[in-house]
Amino acid sequence: MKLAKVSKLFEVFYGVNLELNKLTIDPNGLNFVSRTANNNGVSAKVQRIEGLEPIEAGVLTVAGGGSVLETFLQPEPFYSGRDLYCLRPKVDLTVEQKLYYCMCIRANKYRFNYGRQANRTLKDLLIPDLTEIPNWIADEFEGVLRNWHRRLDGAVNHQ
Repeated sequence: MKLAKVSKLFEVFYGVNLELNKLTIDPNGLNFVSRTANNNGVSAKVQRIEGLEPIEAGVLTVAGGGSVLETFLQPEPFYSGRDLYCLRPKVDLTVEQKLYYCMCIRANKYRFNYGRQANRTLKDLLIPDLTEIPNWIADEFEGVLRNWHRRLDGAVNHQ
């Protein structure tokens, strides 16, 4: 399998490094993404900060510390907390391909046991090259969605 460094496929950049306790909680606000392994990394919804643009939707977030290498695709613009890295694809990737790369990065968690952080090494982490993305990724994802639609339709029709 041909491998590539994360930095070959993604622009790696540090998030905006905000502290949740200094922000205003707003149930209708922007997602605040932190190093948690839960809820797609979203810890809260916070009020927009005047003069500070949120990070755009469609990037991957990777915990450099805390829940090291927890990786998520962010579907909405967001603010970020400490030790959170963002990966912006250097080429167009589908949602399915981005989710595949979330899985590939997360699969390296074992390398960071015993409190080691991924801060300096994330950009050099080896993941499958673009040419190695399995063909079934898109088909499988569509199959899962079809299955869920059938289940949801069945649940709605039984009420």
